[in-house]
Amino acid sequence: MSAGAVLNDTTVASEVVEIDVPPEFVWAVLTDFARYPEWNPYTVRVEAVLAVGGRVVLHLPDPNAPGQVFETVEWMSVVDAPHHLQYDTGTEIPGIHAVRDQWVEDLGGGRSSYRTTDVFNGDIAKVVYDLQGAWVTAGFNATAHALKARAEQLWAAR
Repeated sequence: MSAGAVLNDTTVASEVVEIDVPPEFVWAVLTDFARYPEWNPYTVRVEAVLAVGGRVVLHLPDPNAPGQVFETVEWMSVVDAPHHLQYDTGTEIPGIHAVRDQWVEDLGGGRSSYRTTDVFNGDIAKVVYDLQGAWVTAGFNATAHALKARAEQLWAAR
């Protein structure tokens, strides 16, 4: 299994959410980027190529302008199905490099868990963490719980 970014004091992490669905199915929901607008409250749209080096354009609700969306460009750096997805900002934002890891773990018995982290590094990492950390954490938790609901709903309907 692939390794994630090294956590530091400017790391944002979601809650670990247990999902009553096998990991392969959770992975399929997580990587079905075209359907994000149907269920994901934090990443409301994604344009991505599920391959290392692929461009990832995330559309996020703007915390400073309710009802507005902003986009960030990142790059796929790990695709380890059905366990680990990682993308990072590369050199897109001067002064900061952010690495997001999303983990789907097999709990056995057709169950899994999901969690995500975002590690900020660079000259302005602490400032970004202080200004946006709580908002990102809330978004990650909302995503984790929405992924659980979506995967369990689709699993039950199959």
